[in-house]
This record gives sequence, structure tokens and C-alpha cells, in this order.
Amino acid sequence: MNIASEPTSVPQSTLLSSEAHQAAALATATGVLTVDLDALVANWRKLEKTAVPAECAGVIKADAYGCGAGPVARALAGAGCKTFFVATLDEARAVREALSSQALSSQALSSEAPSSEGLSSEAAKLPPPAIYVLDGFFQNSGDAYARIDARPVIGDLNELAEWDVFCRRSGWTGGAAIHIDTGMNRLGLTITEAQGIVPRINAGDHGITLVMSHLACAETVNHPLNGKQLAAFREISSLYSGVPAALSNSSGIFLGAQFQFDMVRPGAALYGVNPTPEADNPMQPVAELKARIVQIRNVERGEGVGYGGTWTTRRPTRLAIVSAGYADGYFRAASANDGTRGAEVVVAGKRCPIAGRISMDLIAVDITDLPNNAVRRGHMVTLIGEGITVDELAHHFGTIGYEVLTSLGRRYARVYKGGVAQNPPVPAPAPASG
Repeated sequence: MNIASEPTSVPQSTLLSSEAHQAAALATATGVLTVDLDALVANWRKLEKTAVPAECAGVIKADAYGCGAGPVARALAGAGCKTFFVATLDEARAVREALSSQALSSQALSSEAPSSEGLSSEAAKLPPPAIYVLDGFFQNSGDAYARIDARPVIGDLNELAEWDVFCRRSGWTGGAAIHIDTGMNRLGLTITEAQGIVPRINAGDHGITLVMSHLACAETVNHPLNGKQLAAFREISSLYSGVPAALSNSSGIFLGAQFQFDMVRPGAALYGVNPTPEADNPMQPVAELKARIVQIRNVERGEGVGYGGTWTTRRPTRLAIVSAGYADGYFRAASANDGTRGAEVVVAGKRCPIAGRISMDLIAVDITDLPNNAVRRGHMVTLIGEGITVDELAHHFGTIGYEVLTSLGRRYARVYKGGVAQNPPVPAPAPASG
């Protein structure tokens, strides 16, 4: 495991070993988000197998759905992913830096190891992964694209004209995708506009490396818009001779081979969100979230708990106050009151209900049914994991798994399982003070 942390400048004499730094970070963290990179890779491989012979890309926008774009990109690239999608140029820059550092590290290992043990020369010569930027091209962004070898996803004729001007003036040949709107009415050229640039495609030397659209209702298997978008995209993409085509997101992959074309673009499914809400989840969980108990208190029967006093104790009650709240992405909507049961967390291996309103930094949990010695101050409870899925939490939040993951706060220490590096054990909690 590895803990992600921002580099800081400190005197050389005070530098800690990486293991000591990791242990210190865990010891002081009020919450820990653990990302299982092996599960992530297993999910990507399952999606890749489902979509064969289409290429399986990886959507790692929004900091890889809150899981950390650098570690996720490196893990997927190491597994064979050749194409990534992000939302912004800043995201693309961070991913390119992460992949470049991985490539340099691999080259160093290859040069030092015997040929039978090092990387193959063929692997060392592989081109760097392609990075597409979904927010598109702006007039003054060309140099930034060229510096990091990223490709804009162009969804407007004005964008296309600006990109053309940049390419002519600079000689850049990095490529771009054309996004066509087939029914979502969000981004993309209209069908008529897409038809209008077909002569340019047929003329050759056009610089378009992908034609794509986006499904609006793929998670609903029998939604009529799926078929309409498929028909529209099949017809228009067929006019882009020799240009790979991509339509399916995570859920679209499971609509069948006719939706998969030359490339699929899974996002949420990589991170364990169910891409088939009408059926069992075929993906492995990737994220586990724990938060620390900061106090245990006893409350008499008939007392209100939390802001507004909306949850009343019906018996002498034992509460664990947990250091997470809506500032950390644990939404207030999962609160409990006297008429409504809220979300649950796992304490000492058992599910326990939230008591009262979730506040900015704290959650009260009813642990009355646990043995008195089951937990103490400093112990961690599980908010995601041990049977509590991202999708279950999304239900309590009144949202979708995508929003749960991308809202996970920066106050959590990030820990990564998988790969060659190993983390030290999580330190034991400090002894209780009475």
C-alpha cells in the first residue's frame, strides 16, 4: 500500500523514511480511504473481456472518481490500458506526469535488470497512452495540449476551426476526437454538422483519431433512447471511414456487442459502481472508507441527539461520535430522525445505525447493542466496505454512486493496495483515557 501525500520542503536532517511518514499519516488521520488497485485492474480486465474485440479505455476524470488519478492511471496503464479520458487540461497534465514518471521508472528498472528479468524491449518501445480531454479545445489552449501530448474532444464547429488554425500554424499532429450528439443534448456536433465535415474526412490527413457519442440512458436496458442513439451513431460513424468509433460508457458495455464499436469508455464501473442497476453488480468493490471514533458517550432515555434534536433516544443509549461529516462527502441526507432510519456504519463487525443529523465534521452512531468493550475512542468504523457498498450509500444520499465517490473529502488519508509497494500496518489506536 501507499499513502498519497503532497510533497513538502523540510530540512534533510528531519526527513522520515517513507514507512515512517506513512505510519505518521495514518496515526493522525481522522479517516482513511483505501483504494484496491488490484480490484480496479480486475474490473478493467472484466470490462475489456466483455467488450472484445473493442479497445477498453479508462475514464479517470474527477481525480479518477475520487480514487486518485495518478495511482489509478499507473495501475491501468500497467495492466495494458492504452487510452484515457479526463475532463480538463489540468487533469490531463496530472495524468501525463504520473504516466511519464512510471515510464521513467520502468526504463530504469529495465536497464538495471538482466534481460530475462527486465522489461522487454518491445514494451519499452510502446507509444505513451493517449489522453483525451472531454471539455474540448479553446482558442489559446493549443500549446498546452501539445506540451503534454493530449487530444481534445471537439464538439463544436468553432472548436474545430480553432483547432485547425492551431495545427496549421504549429505543425502539431497530435490528433483529436469528434463528439457527435445523438440524443443527449449536452455536448457534440449535430448530426447535420457531423455530416457536413465528412468530405474533410474522406480527403485524408484530417487528424481525427476518434469519433464518439455518449449514451444518455444506458443504465436502463430497455429505454427507447438507447436504440435511437445506436441507430444514429451507427449511421453517422460509418461515414467516417477509417476512424475508430466509441459509444458505450460503463452501462453501455452491457447492452450488447452492437453498442461496443471499436472502443468502450468505462468510468464508474472501474471503481466498483454497479453498471447494471437492474441486476447484480458484476464489478468488485474498489474503495473502502473508514473514520475514527473521537468520543463514546452515554445518553439517558428521552434525550435529543444532534442538531435540531430530531432523533430521540428511546432507551439509555451509547453513542460513538465519528470524525466524518458532510464536509468529507458523507451527505446530510443520510441522517436519521424519529420517523426515518438513516444510513448504517459497521462498528466492530456489526452494522449500527446513525443517530440524528449528520453535521459538517461528525456523525453520531448508536452502538448500544454492542458489548461495552467492543470499541473505544480511536477505533475506526467502516463507512464504505464490509458489505456497505457505494451504491447502498448513494441510495441513502439520494444520489448515484458517481457522486458518492467524487465527493469523498481531502481530509481522508489515501491508501493504495496492490502493486509492488507495501504499506506498514495501520497503527493501533491510542489507549483510552478512562
